[in-house]
Amino acid sequence: MATVWAVAVIGVLWTVALGFVTVGGARVVRHRTQTAADLTALAVAAQAVPLGADACRQGEAVAAANGARLERCAVVGPVADVIVAADAHLPLLGVRTVTARARAGPDGRGTPP
Repeated sequence: MATVWAVAVIGVLWTVALGFVTVGGARVVRHRTQTAADLTALAVAAQAVPLGADACRQGEAVAAANGARLERCAVVGPVADVIVAADAHLPLLGVRTVTARARAGPDGRGTPP
């Protein structure tokens, strides 16, 4: 009887551990996607004034270098607004798409730091 209980406890522990791994993996992908969005928005905003909407091409390269893809890019004056997406391969859940949005541009005060 003790063997049955031991197997049951081990099964429960493995299930809980797999749940923690899945949640942890999802959080890592979410943070990496947000970081990719932030860096992409900064790169696009840095080139927004000289290049305008063409700065989004540079944003595609930055997003790809961070393991994501640029889904949407809008440049209005010196402000860049981007949405990036990345695929998350999670145990039990399969492949999920994670998206993140970021904006970058001048702070509006007009004075350098």
